[in-house]
Amino acid sequence: MHDSLDQIEQYIIKRIKDIREEKGISQTSLSLAIGKSTSYISDIEAQSKTAKYNIKSLNLIAIALGCSIKDFFPNDPIRENKYDFIKEIEGKKKF
Repeated sequence: MHDSLDQIEQYIIKRIKDIREEKGISQTSLSLAIGKSTSYISDIEAQSKTAKYNIKSLNLIAIALGCSIKDFFPNDPIRENKYDFIKEIEGKKKF
């Protein structure tokens, strides 16, 4: 995957590829199943390109692969050094 993609984007692309391959589904078949061009999935999985999925596509892919959209995401956030400026917000709990 292209180096300009964030680690979370790379993670999701790899997870979808892994699930797709485990189920024996080609890039072309998955692309067509979700109503995209035949090269849609291959463009995203290509290491030389910066193409990535959007939320709508992730939902369509989950339907096509017969899984949950949650299967594409890690259990915990992926922290990159470039996000060190982010501070966790502690809010008041309302019960």
